[in-house]
Amino acid sequence: MRRFTWVVALVMVCLSVVVSGCGLSRKDAGSVVKELDGTMSKLSSYHGIGQMTLKTGQEPQEYAVEVCFQAPSYYRISLTNAKKDITQIVLRNDDGVFVLTPHLNKSFRFQSDWPENQGQAYLYQSLAQSIIMDNERQFVSDEKAYIFDVVANYQNGSLARQKVWLDKKNLAPQHVEVSDQNANVMMVVNFDKFEFGTKFDKDYFDMQRNMTSWNLKSLPTMAQGSGAASAAGTHDTTHSNESTKGAAASAGTGKEAAAGNGADKNNGAAASTDNKSTANTGSGSNGAASSSNGAAANGGSTNGATSGNTSAANGSAAAPGTNKGTTAGAGTDAQKQQSFGIIEPRYMPTGVKKQDVTEIKLGEDKGVMLRYSGKYSYTLTESRPQAQTVSLLPGDIMDLGFTLGVVTGDAKKTLTWTYDGVEFRLSTGDLPPEEMIKVAQAVQGEMGK
Repeated sequence: MRRFTWVVALVMVCLSVVVSGCGLSRKDAGSVVKELDGTMSKLSSYHGIGQMTLKTGQEPQEYAVEVCFQAPSYYRISLTNAKKDITQIVLRNDDGVFVLTPHLNKSFRFQSDWPENQGQAYLYQSLAQSIIMDNERQFVSDEKAYIFDVVANYQNGSLARQKVWLDKKNLAPQHVEVSDQNANVMMVVNFDKFEFGTKFDKDYFDMQRNMTSWNLKSLPTMAQGSGAASAAGTHDTTHSNESTKGAAASAGTGKEAAAGNGADKNNGAAASTDNKSTANTGSGSNGAASSSNGAAANGGSTNGATSGNTSAANGSAAAPGTNKGTTAGAGTDAQKQQSFGIIEPRYMPTGVKKQDVTEIKLGEDKGVMLRYSGKYSYTLTESRPQAQTVSLLPGDIMDLGFTLGVVTGDAKKTLTWTYDGVEFRLSTGDLPPEEMIKVAQAVQGEMGK
């Protein structure tokens, strides 16, 4: 009997140890937030790959997303619409914030502290801060992730809350769902890979490298670091460095030949861009388009950003036998710029109807202007600029989900953005910012149809 009692006591002690151990391993929201705050304080770099789905229009828009960060403030975000074969790159470096459309050799430059003043559902800092700052956060966990339900702090006021899945092993983001006030999921970001401590090439965040090397599978890539990069990635990095350096050497221009790299920094305003194409494309040297005194080629339209045409051959080696391909590509782009049709957004705010459509002239470029009236009044101007258009007016960046736009003006505001070579200007005196975003996203959903 005494032996039986001893065995029972031993079993009870073992069970209590197991139960207490399980309790210690089950973290509450406070301990996870404290750990997340520590991760943020020592964040040096990261690289994530995934998909983003926007459900703001009649049809979901899907994008492949690649996001890279290097402390203190270098960012590179690549957004690719595979269905339409369109890639745009948002870049931040010491020269400012750039929106690049490499396959059309287009670049817009902003002077902004983006993304510090705006949240982005695909940026780790935005997700972490939304969790840390929400004292009324909701918290649950499953086998592999901590799940937070918090207030969404985004520029688009219609986005109210978000759920964030963080990997239990290292607090890396796995999945994000952003909802509106009616709990409808409007945006989903799903990460296939997310790694901390990534080592990037020295020129990884350079504007010219991203413009000239966007279509090479090995570019841009990361150098091997912290065991994150694979052997294949290391090989690609070496190849990319040789290609980039060789391209610059062959052109004989280096960084000085980079479109927009000759731009001076202007405090609070976008600087002018001086593009000079010197590569032999069979058509001689292209004249540089520049701006002075803030005079825009579009007849004074408030653009709020510096835009420029960067030659595909600029800063890259023009190997024998490649001129025909370059010229043919330029011809195709030129033909595409001549005509694009009218792109009408299906979405209109309640109480608004289309008034008329007018053909207009913006400098040397043809365009169309759609007018809407009713509860809100606004115009939507569409054009394909063939020449460089520069505006030195300061503006505020607006996140449209699929790209960045710039808002200028006070009483009457103009939202300007480009996509696949088409420049859009949405001008209004009373349309709320969240409605401006919805119209822009509806326009993008109609492109390529």
